[in-house]
Parts: sequence; C-alpha cells; structure tokens
Amino acid sequence: MGAHLNLSGATRVLAIIGDPIKQVKSPGSVTDALNARGQDAVVVPIHVTPQDVNAFIGAFGLCRNVDGIIVTIPHKFATYPHCASATERADFLGAVNILRRNADGSWHGDMVDGMGMVGGIVKQGGDPRAKRALLVGAGGAGTAIALALLEAGVSFLAIHDADVTRRDALIDRLRQRFPDNVGVGSADPSGFRLVVNATPMGMKPEDPFPVEIDKLSSDTFVACAITSPHVSPWIEAARARGCKGSVGLDMFAALQDLMVDFLLESKPLTS
Repeated sequence: MGAHLNLSGATRVLAIIGDPIKQVKSPGSVTDALNARGQDAVVVPIHVTPQDVNAFIGAFGLCRNVDGIIVTIPHKFATYPHCASATERADFLGAVNILRRNADGSWHGDMVDGMGMVGGIVKQGGDPRAKRALLVGAGGAGTAIALALLEAGVSFLAIHDADVTRRDALIDRLRQRFPDNVGVGSADPSGFRLVVNATPMGMKPEDPFPVEIDKLSSDTFVACAITSPHVSPWIEAARARGCKGSVGLDMFAALQDLMVDFLLESKPLTS
C-alpha cells in the first residue's frame, strides 16, 4: 500500500470479500489507484463464508461511510441478488464482481472479470480472434470470461467444468447470443489455440492441473485467473512445453482500471 495513505474518520471504506481471502493482491493497489485519482479511500480485505455473505452485505450496507464492495471467489453469484440495479452484462450473467452505491444508498453491480482476462491475454501478446478456445471453469469468473471471449471473437468456445449442471446452464445462456459458437469441452486441450483456467486449481500445491498438459501444443496460448502463486503450476508446465501465456496478475492489472472507473464513474466517492 502506498506511503501517502492517511486514514481518518473522513476516509471512505470499500471491502473486498471472499472465502478464502488471504490470496488477494488487490487491496493495496486499488487503494493506491483510488488515492492517485484524488480519493480519500481504503480497500479492506474481509473473509466472509458463503453462509454469511447475505448477512454481511446487509450489515455492511448500513455503514454510511462504505461506498463499494469488490467480490471474489465464491460470492459472485450470491452477491448479484443484492443489487438493486446492474449493468446489462451483469444481468445477463447473473453475477457481479464489483458494487457501488446508487444515489439512494442501494447497490449497483457490474461484472468485469471477463474484460480483465481478455485484457491480460492481449497484453501478453495473445489474440482471441478466430481461435478455438477451451475454458475450464463455469463459476463466477468463468461465466464472465466465457462471454468476454465470445465477444472478443473466438471462433468456438468449449467449456469444461466438473459441475456439469453449472456448465450446461452457462452454455445454454451463452447460446442465446452465440448459438453456433459454444459447446461442451473436456480436460483434453487438443485442437485448441487458446486455453483459459478460471478455476482455483493451482492455488494449492496438491491441486491437479486443469487440463492434460501432455496434450498441449506449443502454439497454444495459455491463460490463468489465479494470482497466488504468481505463476500457477500448470502455466509453468505449459511454458516448459513452449506455450506463451498470461497469469492472474496480468488479468488483474487490466481489471483494476476497469474497477476504479466503475467505482468513480467521473464522480468522487460519497462524502
């Protein structure tokens, strides 16, 4: 966190919630970004379990000096119903990863994970356009990333998730807009030029790889949403096979600007 933060009773408060929470890298950097935009604000990490997320948002919303909530695993679907309004993208996906106050004190939500992932891929030299893509994970982040990849021009998107009900629900939703470009995937990356992991697999040393590494082609671009460790084990293994790729911190660098713009929307935080 930057050296210029000067906490006082006037400081506006934002939270980032998740379960777990210790892996998040954003509280300091988003605080710095808000401060650099002239805001007296601080982002605080808060560990909230799934059974407590509704009660937390209800109570946190009563605090008059609270202006926003950043949402991470696994609360992106559970938080959406707390939004009195949301962007068209968030309404379509039924999930949010960031909330700000409406004028009446209610919450307005958006889901920008997908644009962050695409931005991270492009920053590292990847290009989703006209690529056959495999996405592993149909959770909150995966849902947003799936839509963003299709909007970025992938020729076909295959989705793989151990929860087939969740996978099929996402495929059915996306087919409303992209009827011929979405289907069921597997852990086999053969034939795909872009492979994206949107699951937590890799956060723990004992986690399996999200895809079968020995079937990756060296010309496949690999991308991962995990920020801790900095380079997830499967990305490291893919790079050893000659693959280029992006990591979670590339995604977050693109995501941070989108989040700060959303929180401020050309206006200072509530005073």
